[in-house]
Amino acid sequence: MDVVRQKAVGGVEVEVPNSIPDIRAALPEGRREEFDRAVDEAGLDDIHAVMRHWMLEAVPAPEADALLTRLAADEAERRGVA
Repeated sequence: MDVVRQKAVGGVEVEVPNSIPDIRAALPEGRREEFDRAVDEAGLDDIHAVMRHWMLEAVPAPEADALLTRLAADEAERRGVA
């Protein structure tokens, strides 16, 4: 995977895939079709949440909820919502 976001989760640095192809590649083969369907069905307002959900599924981290919270905060800050 070329494009990743480095995040510290529980003191451990994890690589989070950060593009549709990288997320798809990181998922188990049996989940890729569902991922493709979710991305295809997502509207403009929903795509960030859909991507965050699947990014976390692709990351083997027991602290996924903490990572989701941090990614959501990063996205809100980036969009000027925070």
